[in-house]
Amino acid sequence: MKYEDAIKLITGKSNFYIDLGLDRISAVLDKFGNPENSLKFIHVAGTNGKGSVCTMLASILQEAGYKTGLYTSPHIWEYTERIKVNGEDIPKETFAEYVQMITGTGIHLTEFEILTVMMFLYFKEKNVDIAVLETGLGGRLDATNVIKQNLCSIITHIDLDHTDRLGNTKDKIAYEKAGIIKKGCPVITAEGYEAVRDKADECGSMFILTNPYVNPEFIDALALKGNQQVENLALVINAVNYLFKDIDNKTIIEGLKKVKNPCRFEYVQGKNLIIDASHNPNGIEALRDNLDWFFPHEKRRFVFGCLKNKDYSRMMNILFREGDEIYLNGFDYPNACTYNELIQKCPYPAEIYTDEFVLKPDRLNIICGSFYMIGGMEWVKSLPV
Repeated sequence: MKYEDAIKLITGKSNFYIDLGLDRISAVLDKFGNPENSLKFIHVAGTNGKGSVCTMLASILQEAGYKTGLYTSPHIWEYTERIKVNGEDIPKETFAEYVQMITGTGIHLTEFEILTVMMFLYFKEKNVDIAVLETGLGGRLDATNVIKQNLCSIITHIDLDHTDRLGNTKDKIAYEKAGIIKKGCPVITAEGYEAVRDKADECGSMFILTNPYVNPEFIDALALKGNQQVENLALVINAVNYLFKDIDNKTIIEGLKKVKNPCRFEYVQGKNLIIDASHNPNGIEALRDNLDWFFPHEKRRFVFGCLKNKDYSRMMNILFREGDEIYLNGFDYPNACTYNELIQKCPYPAEIYTDEFVLKPDRLNIICGSFYMIGGMEWVKSLPV
């Protein structure tokens, strides 16, 4: 099977949907001898920030000499970006081989379940020392939660997102995220939700509430910019200090300098451009705060697109101000908002984004709203970052 055929298979209608639960993936992993049972994990859930936390942790662990696996989602350009060992994507030919193996078991899996099985198999094959896992959706019934134990669970900032599946209050969502807590394994979080505390008590797990203070040396070293990264960084530092007594501050600093997590308040030199994949109201609020903090006086030009299951009306009301130049992108992706749907909720006049759009440095340009929108903009992929 070729890589292109593997992608067509896993993104076809029979696989490209969400169906939370652990029975199917457990059955497939049994067929492969349960590779997950031989690995060590740090498991990260949350509404926002979990991808950044995972990439920071992986970079520090790699700097410290650990062979590190990293599993994140979604990707920007290629599916292979989701599965890395020491910063290197899984090879496309290996990806295709695994898809053929996994789909050949006779047990039907969703796209995310196929990728998660692949990750476990690949990390075992590569004999990684530690695997850093980001949940896909929620936590309790997420495919990554098939693991029986971990070094620790980390729960990042919780807000309203995927309310149709996870619940319509923060407490209900916290309950779902807390599902990754394992018996006797510590949980580290920045927020004291009762559901998280209760789950920790039930599991006999140490509950560690992080101090928001972070050594300025660490903040200055971090390659990721944005005020919200301080809370994420506090989680990372607490996890490293608790789990790895052998990792000193110098190693942490060097690891933070090398963190790569594209499209998170990423500034493109020479283009006066910010690329930010914030895709829910809380993420957009953080983007707005960062724009006001780092670029308080610049006029702004936005390219915005969003999925229909997001609160795009609220997102646009948070993001835009009178005088902004706004382009709305009805991009080609299942469940993406059309231009007409966006313009009906947009609080200010806007134009339709087309392929004729030309990036001009006369304003601060901001491309935001969806990983999937950015991934479909080939000209963005070619930008020097």
